[in-house]
This record gives sequence, structure tokens and C-alpha cells, in this order.
Amino acid sequence: MNKNRLRWACRRGMLELDLILEPFAEESYETLEQADQLRFETLLECEDQSLFMWLMKRETPENTDMQRIVQIIHESRSQSC
Repeated sequence: MNKNRLRWACRRGMLELDLILEPFAEESYETLEQADQLRFETLLECEDQSLFMWLMKRETPENTDMQRIVQIIHESRSQSC
């Protein structure tokens, strides 16, 4: 996915998601392995409510690919703090 489309896909209906997804796309996406980039792109197709629950650590995705990319996002946030 090109950078502009990725940025647009990261803009969600919830500010909390924007504050997580946009910085991740800007700072970490390009350093991911191709398989993880595809996982992130697939994650962006999920519903906002599911994303919110996963990224706020209130639920864990059932899909192992989504579990992996959510974990990567969590780790990137803890490293940037």
C-alpha cells in the first residue's frame, strides 16, 4: 500500500485509534517485514470497535495474524515512551 493510502486508512472515527495507528504507520510500518506490513493493512480493514478493544488491551483478537500485529503495535508504543 502506498504511503498516502496508508495514512488515509489510519484515520479512523475515534481519536484514540488515530493517536495509535497514525504514529505507528509513520514510524514503524516501513521497518516491518513484508508479511507484517500485510497484517497491518489487513488490520486496518477491521471495525473501529474491534480495533479499539484490541489496542486498549481489553480483548485479544482470535486471529493469530491479528494477534501478532497488535502485539507489534503495543511493543512499538512501549519503546517510544
